[in-house]
Amino acid sequence: MSATSLKLPDELKQRAVAAVEKIGMSPHAFMVHAIEQAAKVAERRGGVVADAQAARDQMLKTGKGYDAGEVHAWLMARIAGKKPAMPMAKSWQS
Repeated sequence: MSATSLKLPDELKQRAVAAVEKIGMSPHAFMVHAIEQAAKVAERRGGVVADAQAARDQMLKTGKGYDAGEVHAWLMARIAGKKPAMPMAKSWQS
């Protein structure tokens, strides 16, 4: 394991110390956990962006896409526990 020096603004350090005192965690463990969570979020965000770019590229290549209203209705039905048919891709180019 490598060591890293982390300089924090005084107010942020005080907030972190106050938080860890309440939950019984060491400042070191708190910071490691916070950095780990931030890395996971950044990795997921990168995956979402890559998926969106691939979908855009596919849409431009095929000239087909999904109606936002149909997708929204499909998602709402899924959330309600139903099993609706997935929307069909449609040509959006003339």
